[in-house]
Amino acid sequence: MSKSTTKNSPKPLEQVPKRLWIQSDDAGGIQLEAALPIEGDKPPLRRFSMTAYTGGAMQLSGWRYPVVVDLAGLRVPKKSRPILKDHDGGQIVGHTSEIGVTEQSLDVSGVVSGSGATAQEIIATSENGFPWQASLGATADKVVFITEGKKATANGREFTGPLYIARKSTLGEISFVALGADDDTWAHVAAGAGGEQNQEVNTMEFEQWAADNNLPIDDMDDKHVASLKAMFDKQQATPPPTVPVPPTAPAVSKNDPPPDPAAEMRAAAAAESKRIAAVRKVCNNEHPDIEAKAIEEGWDETKTELAVLRATRPKAPAIHTAPAVASERVLEAAACLSLGFDENKLTRQYGEQTMEAAHPMRNIGLRELVAECARLEGFDVPRVFGDGTATIHAGFSTVSLPGILENVMNKTLLAAYEATAIAAFDLCSVGSVSDFKEVSRYRLLGTGGFEQVAPDGELKHGKLSEQKYSNKADTYGQVVFLTRQEIINDDLGAFMDVPTQMGRDGAQVVDELFFTLLLSNPNNFFSTSNGNYLEGATTAFGPDSLTTAKTQFRKQKAGPGTNPKDQKPINIRPESLVVPVELETDAELLMGSAQLMIDASGTKTKIPVDNPHRNKYRVISAPHLSDTYFSGASGKAWYLFANPSVISAFEIVFLNGRRTPVIERVEAPPNNLGMGFRGYLDVGVKEQDPRGAVKVKGEA
Repeated sequence: MSKSTTKNSPKPLEQVPKRLWIQSDDAGGIQLEAALPIEGDKPPLRRFSMTAYTGGAMQLSGWRYPVVVDLAGLRVPKKSRPILKDHDGGQIVGHTSEIGVTEQSLDVSGVVSGSGATAQEIIATSENGFPWQASLGATADKVVFITEGKKATANGREFTGPLYIARKSTLGEISFVALGADDDTWAHVAAGAGGEQNQEVNTMEFEQWAADNNLPIDDMDDKHVASLKAMFDKQQATPPPTVPVPPTAPAVSKNDPPPDPAAEMRAAAAAESKRIAAVRKVCNNEHPDIEAKAIEEGWDETKTELAVLRATRPKAPAIHTAPAVASERVLEAAACLSLGFDENKLTRQYGEQTMEAAHPMRNIGLRELVAECARLEGFDVPRVFGDGTATIHAGFSTVSLPGILENVMNKTLLAAYEATAIAAFDLCSVGSVSDFKEVSRYRLLGTGGFEQVAPDGELKHGKLSEQKYSNKADTYGQVVFLTRQEIINDDLGAFMDVPTQMGRDGAQVVDELFFTLLLSNPNNFFSTSNGNYLEGATTAFGPDSLTTAKTQFRKQKAGPGTNPKDQKPINIRPESLVVPVELETDAELLMGSAQLMIDASGTKTKIPVDNPHRNKYRVISAPHLSDTYFSGASGKAWYLFANPSVISAFEIVFLNGRRTPVIERVEAPPNNLGMGFRGYLDVGVKEQDPRGAVKVKGEA
């Protein structure tokens, strides 16, 4: 008698913790930034930023195997989340201001807004170099188990089981933790903060079975998936048919009755009738082609059910479904196309695939952008915009809309900033400061110089002294709001005129600071005592006065000081000729002319001579020099400047070296129905070395 092999029944669903902790696997940990200046008497707030998760597998307490959180299924309820210490609700550190979820990382930034001892501890220990790391609390809404040897994809990577993948989860609180310092303590925190074992795990066997049978369960409704799951469970629990044993010639006993051919035929016919009846029941007169093929080819009930399910699953052309929701990056690229950004530059930045997806939306307006951002984050917005109340409310509640607008505004601002000429950059050195306190710059003065070495080889001792200059950065900026009215008007270009103007304003404030300082002649910077000032009727701009000014510039001394060697020339050449717009044409003609016409000796006849100033200087003209808006302006005064990299008469400083303005989202006040953005630039200008420039008054 042959034995049949029975397949084991499916294992019951495993229980895992409902809560999970996303541990930071970024070696950089948390970056605590400089204090954020705010208005009023309130103390400044410290900012922080972190890469909280980079999509890898984690070994978490309460989970038998490694855990991967699928970032595509991570839901962020709102942008502002609490920041705690060690997941303790009583230890408040601050709150988040931005949470960015990409395919492979979870990035978080915020402010240390807590006022208690915990927040102060975080700040103090961070400044002392303590390596705080991030831990994010979340709820596991849907978990699948990848069996050993099986592969699955999440966060743009392929993982091999055994492991868990949290396909759907919801972000909760975020904590500063000292991971690795005490594993037992961390395990206690993880286990004691709500680790109830109440989340069922779906095994990958069913999903793999569906994939092997070409059944896309992600596209099916719950009814079809439940039917397939029941079929899978039934198939798993049913023993496979006994493997038939090849017939052999049995020993015939004289007492055995001969086989009854008629009985065998009746049994075979009955089995076939049952099979056909089962096939017809499954097809239910709705799938005649499947029914005929199943009867002809001897399909059993299970195979027929699979064929019917494939035939009845939803098909995209036949179902009126909502259009696919574009990703945040695609929407951002579409907004840039709508504003007329160079498509080749955008392709280099976003990639061809993103640009192809964005191209159909290249004329996107504010209405559609707000609606698409709402759909991207799961909001059900009306197909008809109407008065816009529902759509605008949903869009303003998203994380993606302000992020897209902020990025596009920054691009618009930067383009306008770079397109605006900044004369100060050609005339000043550029430095960096780390805060808003006044900083000192020092120029070392060598008062000895090289001297001939005596026969005994002894070098003479020189002396060093120093000359001190100062500088500091201040903040210049403004706040704008995207209002409900602008969204209803659906003019993205009109709104982007604001960051365009911000970019121009950012460039103009640098020149305004410089020329205001230049014309004010701070601390008698241009003076005869400094050897860098000329005045009188003969100083009106022309070839002769330019020769005089050049000579004055070339005779600058090493000083200050009274030692003989302080009076040595430093041999610095002027390179820039700075004139008001009234003298711009005369300066350009003088620089471009090959010859000059001068009076012949003893006659009124003009004779040509070679122009010694031809192409010697770069002409820089600025309306600030003669505009009455600026105190000290003159249409006759002009200047010579040295190359600022050789000797700098003025210095521009930027906070942390950032030369371009910044745009950030700000919370709108309750009485403002809109979304706020602030643009600002941290910059300062100060006079430095008077030997780097000469001023010519141009009149008596």
